[in-house]
Amino acid sequence: MSLAALAQTHPRVIDWGIRLDRAPATAWLALQAVALAPHALWMARRLHDGSDDPLGLLALAALAVLVWRARRELRPAPRLGWLALATAGTLAAAVLRTGVGPLPALPPLAAALAAVLALACGLLAFLPRRIAGPPVVLLAMLALPLLSSLQFYAGYPLRVVTAEASRWLLMAGFSVAREGSSLLVDGQLVIVDAPCSGVQMAWLGYFTACVAGLGSGLEGRRFLARLPAVGLLVLVGNILRNSVLVALEAAGRVPPPWLHDAFGLMVLALVCGGIAWVMAGRANSGSITSVGGRHVDTAL
Repeated sequence: MSLAALAQTHPRVIDWGIRLDRAPATAWLALQAVALAPHALWMARRLHDGSDDPLGLLALAALAVLVWRARRELRPAPRLGWLALATAGTLAAAVLRTGVGPLPALPPLAAALAAVLALACGLLAFLPRRIAGPPVVLLAMLALPLLSSLQFYAGYPLRVVTAEASRWLLMAGFSVAREGSSLLVDGQLVIVDAPCSGVQMAWLGYFTACVAGLGSGLEGRRFLARLPAVGLLVLVGNILRNSVLVALEAAGRVPPPWLHDAFGLMVLALVCGGIAWVMAGRANSGSITSVGGRHVDTAL
């Protein structure tokens, strides 16, 4: 049946379709937020009972600021591809949380991952096209209360990598041996503990990358191409921090707690500053040259 025939036989259907198409973006996003509310409640409980660090609130705040700043540019008609992904993701999040038929429910964190990805797709359906998708999706993932889980699954391997790299750096001035995540430096045992794994530094590094990329208008493909540099800067910064602190302890100059924390914050600031420079400072560093009458962007 054609639209003209449908309009003649069922005019109310056409009216409903027009009203639905003209519904403001805030109404769509509010409806999705209500559908995802059970996951939000679980995340809030996980933060409230101390199971995880509240850093995810920073990511949520960054997303809220992004939407607020673009509120006058929200698309009157959503991008259907992103809207379809948001709808499918919202349904999947509900199914994964409760289970259906013979399929059991997944762990809450896995279901919440589907929920935040659906939320990111819903935002991208209405945000202006100039806003890149990858940093929005990554910010939504960073909103999850996942630091304790990352520490449990990835903390020990990261501590081993940090200890081994520190061993190579310290060999120039000390007698160093490694066993697991511990270092024996000139006969003194130094343990590379959980805070030295770099998990929190990695979270803050990727958060900085997202904010800097969105703030500078970095295109999505370039953002993804520069993400490996974020991981490298975090790893190098964490290794240098650990090596300096271990060297001080091995030399009998154990820093007081305040100096230990201050040095860690300084390294964190340098790492995040380097990440911001990679994401934002070089975003428009390419020059435009003319080749055969065509313009070529030589930016990395």
